[in-house]
Amino acid sequence: MTQQVRTRYAPSPTGYPHVGNIRTALFAWLFARHNNGSFILRIEDTDVERSVEGSLENILESLRWLGMDWDEGPEIGGNYGPYVQSQRLNLYQNAAQKLVESGHAYYCFCSQERLEKLREGQIKDKLPPGYDRCCRDLTAEQRREKAVAGIKPVVRFKAPTTGRTKFHDEIWGDVAFENSVIEDLVLLKSDGYPTYHLANVVDDHLMEITHVIRAEEYISSTPLHIMTYEALGYALPKFAHVPMVLGVDRSKLSKRHGSTSVLEFRDQGYLPEALLNFMALVGWSLDDKTDIISREELIKNFSLERVNKNAGIFNYEKLQWMNGVYIRGLSPDNLMWKVVPFMEKYFPPEVKRPLDIEYVRKIVPLIRERISTLKDSADYTGFFFLDELTYDAAMFTDKKMTAETSLTALKAAEEKLSSLESFSPDLLETTLRHLAEELGIKAGQLFNPLRVATTARDAAPPLFETMAVLGKERCLKRIKAALVKLGGN
Repeated sequence: MTQQVRTRYAPSPTGYPHVGNIRTALFAWLFARHNNGSFILRIEDTDVERSVEGSLENILESLRWLGMDWDEGPEIGGNYGPYVQSQRLNLYQNAAQKLVESGHAYYCFCSQERLEKLREGQIKDKLPPGYDRCCRDLTAEQRREKAVAGIKPVVRFKAPTTGRTKFHDEIWGDVAFENSVIEDLVLLKSDGYPTYHLANVVDDHLMEITHVIRAEEYISSTPLHIMTYEALGYALPKFAHVPMVLGVDRSKLSKRHGSTSVLEFRDQGYLPEALLNFMALVGWSLDDKTDIISREELIKNFSLERVNKNAGIFNYEKLQWMNGVYIRGLSPDNLMWKVVPFMEKYFPPEVKRPLDIEYVRKIVPLIRERISTLKDSADYTGFFFLDELTYDAAMFTDKKMTAETSLTALKAAEEKLSSLESFSPDLLETTLRHLAEELGIKAGQLFNPLRVATTARDAAPPLFETMAVLGKERCLKRIKAALVKLGGN
């Protein structure tokens, strides 16, 4: 490309960014990085009433956590700033004035009450709701009268009522809309703040955005935007409308499907590399078989041509699987430092903080193959840190073991383990397998009650490695407690 690629992500601070929103931003970021271009972050905060406190900080933190760095925008600046729309109001007001003066827009004095009644009547008559262009052809004298009456007008675009507006979309191909279905939408509100339709056009032009990559929902607004570009004498960027993200049930992604904001995934123990990889594959693919793709490979191979026209499916089970793959790719030490905060946060209050790092270092290799999220580490390892375990004596009985046979097995194990000078996994396994043979029972009939006694779980990390980490003293203490629970002492 002869012109440097410039893409943008332009969120509104009206809530925490959800994964569908960030997925679209990711495509814009990957496209810019693939083409050695610039990725611009612009905050569209002109909807003052819907702004949510803390939303801007959450947006910035979400991008930082995912490693989606921006070349221009808040905290960085750039040659096309300011990058917050509320600081650019004069630019939109000047553009609106230019459109009015050129006859491409007009002042509308209709009250909110009139517009609501209009809409109610249209719905009642089963007509498509929309503005009836009441103020489109007001005379100069009529406009003066309304202004003298103190009515503050909005500025509406004067859309053509005949013909078609065509454009090429980088994902959808050639698209056309009948102008007759395009409303005279508001460009500038009565308080001097722009609507999205004006602000994004002015900013994308002034910031020299070459590719407008945004959600599919904006495709129907593109004809109006193209008209506005042309009316202002601006060159058109290229448009790419990314299909929406749905849940596995093909409904709109929502809280009922699980976490939806990016930082919720962070707090649930997902790795940023895994979430980035997963989101890139929601609607885009490298081929028909590759799932694990590094950030560098994503950048190297990304193209808009491979974006699927169908809605992307956000499959939480696949994300969990993928996160597990990334977890197992971490070194034990790296994983240790990542799980410690989750252990300290989710362990029962009786566990002493801060945790003994050397002790945790021994535990982490035992759970590395078993956890899918960092948060899982707290569920899998809590028993390592408790002085007393809580569980039901019924856990010692199943189809193969009664309370009596478990009691016999545990008594024999206590006696045999007490005599061991070493408590290594290999020696434990050899000793306990021989013990099972001596008792005339299968190994599992001995190992299962031992696992319950030492971990209070019927499924836990490998038994012998777990017992070795717990240590001889703690294991014997727990076996004695189990014997008491079974009525043996």
